[in-house]
Amino acid sequence: MAKQVTMKDIAKSLNISTVSVSKALSDKDGVSMEVREKIKRRAEEMGYHYSQPGRVTEPRRSYNIGILIARRFVEDESAFYSKLYNNMIIKLSHQNHYGIMEILSKRNETAGVLPNMMINKKVDAIIILGQLRKEYIEKIRQTEIPFIFLDFYDEHTTVDSIVSDNVYGSYLLTNYLVGTGHKKIGFIGDRFATSSILDRYLGYYKSLLQHGIEQREDWIIRDRDENGQLYSDFDFPEEMPEAFVCNCDEVAYIVVEALKKKGYEVPKDISVVGYDDYIYATICNPQLTTFAVDLEVMASMAVESVLRSITGKDNSPGRKVISGHLVIRNSVMERK
Repeated sequence: MAKQVTMKDIAKSLNISTVSVSKALSDKDGVSMEVREKIKRRAEEMGYHYSQPGRVTEPRRSYNIGILIARRFVEDESAFYSKLYNNMIIKLSHQNHYGIMEILSKRNETAGVLPNMMINKKVDAIIILGQLRKEYIEKIRQTEIPFIFLDFYDEHTTVDSIVSDNVYGSYLLTNYLVGTGHKKIGFIGDRFATSSILDRYLGYYKSLLQHGIEQREDWIIRDRDENGQLYSDFDFPEEMPEAFVCNCDEVAYIVVEALKKKGYEVPKDISVVGYDDYIYATICNPQLTTFAVDLEVMASMAVESVLRSITGKDNSPGRKVISGHLVIRNSVMERK
């Protein structure tokens, strides 16, 4: 007969206290939202069954959750958002819910054409994955179907938004470059394309300010056109920096390849760092130093948030920031 899983087993597997596990599973104060989600996920994985005190157990209803994403974010099958989507589908299925993805064309976004899953009333709520035009979000809001934001936020303070720790992550990456002797550091990304890219730029800029390093406007290089299509090459300045902070690993990969074509060696001539720690970080040559995003926690938080938006229970909307950590690889060379 299989051994029954206990809170002590869960605590041991996560290297935390049994008290923390108990607080998380009973939704008591004393543990962060991120740790709470990790504990609940591990409990589910280990087959530990628990009920929340003070609540009457009722038959669980299955919901259809729409996942809406702009076409520009899914051009590459190995993109960051594909992995995030997969994690959400797994999380939904574990709770007996269903995910329905719809890809939004640029034309429909501009024209304000709602997705078919909303027009046909096929979904109970929407997760908007990746930033859309403000006018389009307003169109969705007017339908009164619950929705949340994933990987971006805007002025809608009554809408849940789940984002990675963009400012801090880029700040840490830039600090790492400064700590390895780099003084001339550029940034690659369209600062006004999404809230995530802007926040990553702000983290980069904060580090420069704190270290008294000049920011040169000619070292701030756009990475995409007005339709969100990534450039395959860049108009680099005549005088190059010693390093580039890129807004994501895919862009960093493209930058490394573009630098090679122009005769530069990475990291001997120019160091490059990315963000996300997804597939491009390891297929790049050299492999990228980057900031790892916890996709499982982001997906789990998105699912829990969208379900709360449907039921209206225990819902206090706001911006939820998921932390990450630096991953040091070979794309940075220490400068004397």
